[in-house]
Amino acid sequence: MSLPAALRQALPLPEAEDWAARLAGLEPEALWWLSGYAAALAAARSGGASAKPTASAPALAAARATVIYGSQTGNARRAAEALAAALEADGLSVRLLRADAYPQRELAGERLVYFVLSTQGDGDPSDDAQGLIDWLEGKRAPKLPGLRYAVLGLGDSSYPKFCEIGRRVDARLAELGAQRALPRADADLDIEAVATPWRSQALVQARELLKTEAPLATVTPLRPNAAPTGTRERPALLELLGNQRLTGQGSDKDVRHIELDLAGSGLRYHPGDAFGVFAPSPPALVEAVLRTTALDGDALVEHGGESLPLRTWLAERRELTRLARPTLQAIAQGARDAALSNLLAPAHQAELAALLERFQLIDALRRWPVRFEPAELVAALRPLTPRLYSIASSQAAVGEELHLTVDVVGFGDAEPLRFGTASHHLATSGEGVRLRGYIEANERFRLPTDAGRDLIMVGPGTGVAPFRAFVQEREATGASGRNWLFFGARRFRSDFLYQTEWQAALKSGALHRLDLAFSRDGEQKIYVQQRLLERGRELVEWIENGAHLYVCGAQAMGRDVHAALLAVFASRLGGRERAEERLKGLQQEGRYARDVY
Repeated sequence: MSLPAALRQALPLPEAEDWAARLAGLEPEALWWLSGYAAALAAARSGGASAKPTASAPALAAARATVIYGSQTGNARRAAEALAAALEADGLSVRLLRADAYPQRELAGERLVYFVLSTQGDGDPSDDAQGLIDWLEGKRAPKLPGLRYAVLGLGDSSYPKFCEIGRRVDARLAELGAQRALPRADADLDIEAVATPWRSQALVQARELLKTEAPLATVTPLRPNAAPTGTRERPALLELLGNQRLTGQGSDKDVRHIELDLAGSGLRYHPGDAFGVFAPSPPALVEAVLRTTALDGDALVEHGGESLPLRTWLAERRELTRLARPTLQAIAQGARDAALSNLLAPAHQAELAALLERFQLIDALRRWPVRFEPAELVAALRPLTPRLYSIASSQAAVGEELHLTVDVVGFGDAEPLRFGTASHHLATSGEGVRLRGYIEANERFRLPTDAGRDLIMVGPGTGVAPFRAFVQEREATGASGRNWLFFGARRFRSDFLYQTEWQAALKSGALHRLDLAFSRDGEQKIYVQQRLLERGRELVEWIENGAHLYVCGAQAMGRDVHAALLAVFASRLGGRERAEERLKGLQQEGRYARDVY
């Protein structure tokens, strides 16, 4: 990244180069904030008779649009960034903020706010939006008669509480007296089908509402001229260096350690980030779908401005292993099946959720035969989406490599077509294969800037991946804080992921404590949350002395661990209410971070 010429002239060469290096490592959100912050400093320091008048805080709020996002996997962040970029390109003043970075006291003075909010699982907010939503729905939220707002909700229609968070925020803002600038929009996994028209409408509304206000300053965000590679829109091609099975003989899981080569890609990542993999559907599954539907894979299908053979659509562009409500609706209509149509009714959401959890596309096509035209099948299926995997390495330790810990979905299933798309592709790829992917930054799951802070890491199964990166980073950079890991799996002998590495880390002092829970090794099933309860006194002691707490893994595990933490704090603080306040406080401080999926 090069600095503007004016700034290079204003700074000595060494300082300019230092600033360029620092800015190159910042995330887009930080650059947006910094550009506005610098403009505000310039206005404040201009002074003198020739200086432009400095706007008051209310005038600033009236002249701009604010975009607030809550994102778990990056989709809401990208949608919010796209809206902010469109507003800025139209000459409007805009600021972009993550929900947990938004100063809540400012909402009462805002004129126009756009909320882009994801719903995690079945009705839960993203971790970064939890505090804002609690405040909005609580007694301290102010009346908002002067606010115009619009909400874009992101979710997965496979869940009964589809886009629940967007719905709740939209309803609550109206209850507080704010006026809708646009009706709420709910986007399924095919996000742009809804987000693009919503963004266009939002731009029209912003022009209308802000057109009488003169912009306070023109700030050019620091962005590269050429579109970067290694993004979701332009994934990089990375060579596979290694593919090693981590689980041993007798395990009912196939967990792989994958190593990718970053040389020449320009990709950089931080411990806590994820890697998004674009993988084709297994050829056997594609052919099974074609046989079941009696369609010609070579038939050309035009959809969304592209014309491709049906086989290519199914292999590279459409979702075959994750069944969704819209697809079932198309099958029910085509098959004219009353029972399936009834299952799709709102009264049967729980039954539908169970079916979507159990069935894949091939199961549905076999259960409810339907005669699709090629274009109808393509339109009925959702776009193929990348799979995110927590990065299991630190570049400070491994250099130009990126490591993943991948659980092969469907391993051991009697139906060989039911493998997970990306996990199966990674597991069956050999050295030299080139994989398409990108870095998904996770600003909410970062190591503390104070290297002297202690870490408590809870990561059963493949949830241990980011903590391998954390420990590598802390050892490579000489961090003085202690590291405590809770790991759980089914069996010690076959499922203890990275066992030799953890043992070596304990011996070297890179890892200070290790608590294990194996659920199938004894008569009683032991899980990590039980170890947390057993170590409650030491756990609270570490946290009260400044430790940061991290949890990574499946959503169900995350809920169980959170419940265990509540119990631990409740027993020491005198009740559940105080325990809830303490955990919320830790989240707001950035000392309790979760990466659940």
